Amino acid sequence: MKKSLLVLAILSTAAHADEGMWMPQQLPQVAKQLKAAGLKLDPANLTKLTEFPMGAIVSLGGCSASFVSPQGLVATNHHCVYGSVAHNSTPQRDLLANGFLAHNLGEELPAAPGTRVYVTKAVTDVSKQIITPAVAKLNGKQRSDAIEKNQKALQTECEKDPGHRCTVSSYYGGLEFYLIKQLEIRDVRLVHAPPEGVGKFGGDTDNWMWPRHTGDYGFYRAYVSKDGKAADYSKDNVPYLPQHYLKLAKEGVKEGDFIMVLGYPGRTNRHRLPSEVAFTFDWSYPAFVKSSAESLAIIADTTKDNKDTALKYASQVANINNYYKNRQGMLDSYAGSDMLKRKTAEHEALKQWINADAKRKAEYAGDIEAVEKLIAQRDAEYKRDYYFSSSKPRLLNTARTLYRLANENAKPDVERKSGFQQRDVPRIKAAVDALVRNYDEKVDTALVLNSLTKYAAQPAAQRNAAFDAVVGIKDGMSKAELQAALDKLYAGSKLGDAEQRKAWLERKPEDFKASDDSFIKAAVALYEPDLKAEAEEEELGGKLQQAYANYMKAKIAYMHSKGQAVYPDANSTLRVTFGKIAGRDPGADGTIWKAFTTVQGVAAKATGQGEFNAPAAQLKAIKEKDFGKYVDPVLKSVPVAYLATLDITGGNSGSAALNSKGEWIGLAFDGTLDSIISDWDFNKAMTRDIQVDLRYILWNMKHVDHADNLLKEMNAD
Repeated sequence: MKKSLLVLAILSTAAHADEGMWMPQQLPQVAKQLKAAGLKLDPANLTKLTEFPMGAIVSLGGCSASFVSPQGLVATNHHCVYGSVAHNSTPQRDLLANGFLAHNLGEELPAAPGTRVYVTKAVTDVSKQIITPAVAKLNGKQRSDAIEKNQKALQTECEKDPGHRCTVSSYYGGLEFYLIKQLEIRDVRLVHAPPEGVGKFGGDTDNWMWPRHTGDYGFYRAYVSKDGKAADYSKDNVPYLPQHYLKLAKEGVKEGDFIMVLGYPGRTNRHRLPSEVAFTFDWSYPAFVKSSAESLAIIADTTKDNKDTALKYASQVANINNYYKNRQGMLDSYAGSDMLKRKTAEHEALKQWINADAKRKAEYAGDIEAVEKLIAQRDAEYKRDYYFSSSKPRLLNTARTLYRLANENAKPDVERKSGFQQRDVPRIKAAVDALVRNYDEKVDTALVLNSLTKYAAQPAAQRNAAFDAVVGIKDGMSKAELQAALDKLYAGSKLGDAEQRKAWLERKPEDFKASDDSFIKAAVALYEPDLKAEAEEEELGGKLQQAYANYMKAKIAYMHSKGQAVYPDANSTLRVTFGKIAGRDPGADGTIWKAFTTVQGVAAKATGQGEFNAPAAQLKAIKEKDFGKYVDPVLKSVPVAYLATLDITGGNSGSAALNSKGEWIGLAFDGTLDSIISDWDFNKAMTRDIQVDLRYILWNMKHVDHADNLLKEMNAD
């Protein structure tokens, strides 16, 4: 493969060993850093996605995970299997509270609808196939459409290999594109999750905090057909046999040890412009924090007297709480920082460098100016539509998806909109099925009314006229009048019934047009306005891609001229980060943060109720010091969690932590509240992430939950 801008950008070794979410193919370029940090494996082997250890690393499509046995056993975080535990829970069998353990294959439970295990097989640079000379001449929606057409063509060709999901991902703001080929395992089953008193110990109080004592682990199993192919759930399916799986570390870790994490980090924003930083921290994040707090209060109030409804929304509440605290933590860090000042100074230096050379000025200056204007337009539209986006009932959104699918199904597959091709139908069906266990009309109405009240208070010129007509919104409506309008909309639909929803998956556009169902009628009425709004977004998106990509090209060239390495922002694709196990001096509260916590901390925090409701069996084992072989010789106890200097973010949850030999030593599951600002502004001194120690996982499985069958399978005995 020819050297791309991505490779050229990292020829320097100036980046910190702890900083950087490196693409596997980049690792030979930082081989010296890896070796200096302590890696005993050949860095070149980490570029081989189908060999050890990369072949054991998988994505859950939002979380990371890894194979840890030859029988397709998958280890990840408790909060990553939480939705499946909630899906299988009822008031009579509360698996969230009590945990779940399958003692054999026959006891394993189907994961929540739509759960997938993705095994990355290949990553190919397709930049020149996406931005062809012809595409390079286009702008606006024409450019967006052409890029999408090329993406779909590459994905379609790639997916001729049955059972695989292929995606074209964008890097450096649309400067480069890579084709990601993944085996898509569709039959996923819940194997083991400890009780909430272990897997969620400390709850939202301890979330993003240190010291931490959360046993954030859980297990799935991947299943395939008897001939080894990806298949939908069937009792006849058999466990997937991975080519590679992680081996348990023979020795426990200690402070100063090398550590690397392999996973799928979601999004970082380190290459953002100053205007994007300002808008995010001055408006977007504060708005998110406010609306999240309101949503949590509404869900709590509307589910307080109904255990089954509370279970339905447990996963959503956990997700909202996580991001609520995350965003507030970022705001707190930002308020006391000079980030915007530094970002502004860096951006001004970039522009000065561009303008200092006639050739650079001709190549980059116009797009630098253009991207600022386009970002301002995008931010203004986002602000205008903030409450509109959350003012639609979930069943209305479901109806809109179903009607769009019916219209797209009338076209040849290659001409269908991305997200509505044949390859996307299983995902849509799974989302429809999942409503059975994650939707309640009373809760949904209350959440929608909260947003709708704010949306309806906006001037008519800032509202969506088609949506107003569907709901019956007029200027000056009271909350009671809006409630009545919503009640009428909900009452006129049968989409609350699971069988009715499923039936619409197979119907034609004319069936939708003839329906008297209120949500279906609304979806039909909104269809053309939705298409118009989508076209406007694509017009802006095409212009932004063109200008932003050239801005990033200029930034890479500028940073390279200073001898600085440039890695791409995280985008949910496979990355490697490495560093060392280390505490912090001082911690956020002025005290020394030790690198490890132990089970004595669990006993000290345990109250027997709420977020600190550790299981009685666990507390008994701790009191009796029933630690077995999992005791640390220095700590004289079982370690629970440890800090490391790793560069991770959301999506890394469940990532395997490996030692210098590539052996499994734990699972990454969190960061510390004062360092999560690193998503925008990496701080080497402050940044720490948190892993649950493998020894705690194994101790709890052995001495508390008695998961002997799984321990034997992982060769832990």
